[in-house]
Amino acid sequence: MVELFARGGVILVIIVLLSVVAAAIIIERLLYFRKIRGDEGQIINRLKQTLEKHHFDEALAICESNPSPVANLMRVGIEHRQYSQEVIKASISDAANMEIPRLERFLTSLGTIAHISPLLGLLGTVTGNIQAFGVLGEFGAAGDPAILARGISEALITTAAGIIVSIPAIIFYNYLVSKVNHSIIHLENRVSEMVLLLKGNGRNAV
Repeated sequence: MVELFARGGVILVIIVLLSVVAAAIIIERLLYFRKIRGDEGQIINRLKQTLEKHHFDEALAICESNPSPVANLMRVGIEHRQYSQEVIKASISDAANMEIPRLERFLTSLGTIAHISPLLGLLGTVTGNIQAFGVLGEFGAAGDPAILARGISEALITTAAGIIVSIPAIIFYNYLVSKVNHSIIHLENRVSEMVLLLKGNGRNAV
């Protein structure tokens, strides 16, 4: 392993560090989406039961103790329950827009890693080839193809590393972007349901 890093040089070290960052982002985002999806159904059921009893303070406490996109939207809706249906819907829609950056957290960094990793690999190959040809020119060993082949093979290590990092990063980036889009659509579909639930119970409470 040490010899491999020695062949790849500084650029290979950078690519490996980027792969660690990409892996951390992927794991964190997958756990995040799994958590908010798993908590959502339970939170909604608890809130519906609480709102049907007009226990709005308890409903707010549930939202604050279970932070998630849906709970945050419900909290905003409950706080605006005494206003008109249009105001409630606008407030929840604004809250939904505020949730988008949380859903997209770190995805820009993952996309950047996915795109620059092969470029860094190519840069390492180019600089490695320059160095290999420079050594050949310095010692006048152009007639020995083994020296040139060894230098090029070492230079290609960074290209292979960059591609290895880039492929899974692109796959998971596209997957996570799709998850974000589905989550946004899901939140938008929840808005109307929340407005009807809150307005019906809120009217009785006023």
